Amino acid sequence: MMAVCLRYAQTTFEAEDVLQEGFLTVFRTLGSFRRECPLEFWIRRVMINAALRQHRRNAPLVAVSDGDYPETLVSEEFTFSNYAYAELLAVVQELAPRYRMVFNLYAIEGYTHKEIGELLSISEGTSKSQYARARVVLQTKLARLAGPARPLS
Repeated sequence: MMAVCLRYAQTTFEAEDVLQEGFLTVFRTLGSFRRECPLEFWIRRVMINAALRQHRRNAPLVAVSDGDYPETLVSEEFTFSNYAYAELLAVVQELAPRYRMVFNLYAIEGYTHKEIGELLSISEGTSKSQYARARVVLQTKLARLAGPARPLS
C-alpha cells in the first residue's frame, strides 16, 4: 500500500502520513467491508481516499475554464514502460499536486474523467486538460532523463 501512497504524495514523509491515515480508516471501518471484492482492492480504495482527503486539506484545486480538450496532447507513440518504477515515481512526485492527482487517478487507477471530476470537484474538461498537461510535463522530464541515447518508445 505504500506504493499507492507514494504515487499520490510528493514526499516519502507525506506518503507515510497518508498510509497511516489510511490504515486507521481501514481498522475503524473494517466492519463495513462486504466481501464483494478482494480485501486488497478495498484497502487500496481506502488509501486513495486518504490521499484525496490529504490533498484537499493541503492544496485545493483551482478550476480552469472548460473546453473541448483532446484526450492527449502528446505523441501516442510515447510510452512510459521504458522507465524503471523508481524513475517514474520520482518524476510523478515532481508534478504539481493537481496534475499528480488527476494523472494517478486516470492513468494508474483507471478512473474516467467524469469520475475524477466528481471526486475532485472539478469539471470533466478540467480533468482532461490537467491530465494532458501532466503527460506533457512527464514526457518532457522523462525525455531529459533519457538523454539522446535512450529511445522514448
